[in-house]
Amino acid sequence: MTTDMTRAVALARPVVAPGPRRGIGLGEMRLDGGFWGSRQETNARATLRHCYDWMERLGWLENFDRVANGETTAARPGWQFSDSEVYKLLEAVAWQLGQTPDASAEGLWADLVGRIAAAQDADGYLNTCFGHAEQADRYSDLSQGHELYCTGHLLQAAVARLRTSGEDELVRIARRAADHVCREFGADGRQGICGHPEIEVGLVEFGRATGEPAYIEQARLFVERRGRGSLAPIALLSPAYFQDDVPVRDADHWRGHAVRALYLAAGALDVATSTGDAELVRAIERQWSRSVERRTYLTGGMGSRHQDEGFGDDWELPSDRAYCETCAGVASIMVSWRLLLATGEAKYADLIERTMYNIVATSPRQDGRAFFYANPLHQREPGGDVRPDAVNPRAEGGIRAPWFDVSCCPTNVARTLASWQSCAAFVDESGEDPVVTIAQYAGGGIRVDTERGPFAVDIDTAYPEDGAVRIVVREAPAAPVGLRLRVPHWAGGAALRRDGASRPCAPGWVDVPAPLEPGDEIELQLPVEPRLTWPDPRIDGTRGTVAIERGPLVLCLESVDLPDDVPIDGVVLDVGSPLSASGDGATVRARAVPLPAHGSGRPPFTSEGEAPARGVVARGRELEVPLIPYHRWAERGPSTMRVFLPTAQNSTNPACDARRIHHHTEGTQ
Repeated sequence: MTTDMTRAVALARPVVAPGPRRGIGLGEMRLDGGFWGSRQETNARATLRHCYDWMERLGWLENFDRVANGETTAARPGWQFSDSEVYKLLEAVAWQLGQTPDASAEGLWADLVGRIAAAQDADGYLNTCFGHAEQADRYSDLSQGHELYCTGHLLQAAVARLRTSGEDELVRIARRAADHVCREFGADGRQGICGHPEIEVGLVEFGRATGEPAYIEQARLFVERRGRGSLAPIALLSPAYFQDDVPVRDADHWRGHAVRALYLAAGALDVATSTGDAELVRAIERQWSRSVERRTYLTGGMGSRHQDEGFGDDWELPSDRAYCETCAGVASIMVSWRLLLATGEAKYADLIERTMYNIVATSPRQDGRAFFYANPLHQREPGGDVRPDAVNPRAEGGIRAPWFDVSCCPTNVARTLASWQSCAAFVDESGEDPVVTIAQYAGGGIRVDTERGPFAVDIDTAYPEDGAVRIVVREAPAAPVGLRLRVPHWAGGAALRRDGASRPCAPGWVDVPAPLEPGDEIELQLPVEPRLTWPDPRIDGTRGTVAIERGPLVLCLESVDLPDDVPIDGVVLDVGSPLSASGDGATVRARAVPLPAHGSGRPPFTSEGEAPARGVVARGRELEVPLIPYHRWAERGPSTMRVFLPTAQNSTNPACDARRIHHHTEGTQ
């Protein structure tokens, strides 16, 4: 490999937005095990092959062979969007190969690309569900057909390959497909849009990677066309489900299908930063702020409704019916990273961290071969319906499933973990001196080429279990290069130590005093002791409860840690008792309260006797219960679980008033 190609691989990253901030490339950060390094290794070793094997087994890959051989029929394995899972897997493989050469992964890549190439039509159209013998015509169902959605994921896979390995067959396939889309849906073509946004993200980044402005212009057309009510309706679902009710730049919040809404926001941001459309950037900032404050769960999860996988109304955040699709978590990170590059504001990195640790890390089982699709914050019944050797419905908690009928989440997790470093740090050249900014913490090292020369640091940390982040400067140019660290919004009492002197740091960005020279040592100390987190009183589903967090980790109570005679809903927390750290979780004092017996036939309400808030607690027996990180729940078998625990006082946070919104607003204003 040439020196230029080696450098290109090192700089490879999913988002290359114009502006003064650039995310680091995958090769610019080394992960030495730890929380994210171990997960990335499991992803490479187990998850990629797992996804391939399931898609081969179910005939999703054979769909490409049938098109190539002219053997298509009306019946076809998989949903109409199953092609997209193949493309997301390819993207994950490309990012992983860009970091670590692997003969097995290269073989998987060659097999998939060869089969995809054979299925592409002469004019560039590529889809295994439409446009061939006994199939519906091309673009005959823009509302539900997902043809452009699949093409968008193809383009993102090609971006990953182009930036890690250069031009190859997949990139050429993607060029033909993108050219076809521009001919078909350009200014003089069909005036349609896809029911599921994604083509916008793919077109812009592919346009940036290839230097072809026509692709970015086509994405702009798609963004501007949305919100005009052009998509055919689906029964019981309004145009808001598709974000086709209000033009993107006029919307105040995210609504409808959560993944659609977030992919659209990411694509709109890409268009805005590529075209210098400041108004459109401000629109997405506005939508982020309101949606995070009022429509986002403590875990960072988005989407409270099952029937449309969508956002609910403001403050509609029930714990037990939370949908919080894993893919919506991935899409939320995509939006927040783009906003971080566009604005430099730390609050976007805060939400990325929360979502990474409590949604993305929660979905895969420890072995990387089973996943959560939805991520509720309260599981009332142990999961027991997962079939280990068969396709499962969209499991809604309880047990991680090896594969789903709609298996968008495993491949989305795979591509996110394979490129995790890309949202860990960025180089900011908006000021007088370039600044290397570390947004997420993991053990390893960072080495970047700045306009003034190479800058490198080693990072030693057991974060998030331990709040000490030790940084040693290994290389620094003679001309000044700054180092900036993030203090999370929850980290009141953080401190920065250098040369034996310590100073307090407020949440947000903290600049390490210059100059920096090789051998300099810096330590950021973040308080990761357990803390109480109160919900906003406007959230009906959590009123009278409290959650416990530790650093960036949301903790939960799991039934396997309770005595056999104590149900998960019979535990009441004593908020006046101290919280004790325990491993990466906490131990809390609570009471097991007596619950009414079943069988009376009476409704679950009463006007008799003492108010239950204090009465049942006074009679309950004392317990000390362990809380574990939410991302580890259900690893020990089927269980019940809850994040928000009832309080003995049955009250909300006394400090919470109309001016102080709940956990999601802290650090966002």
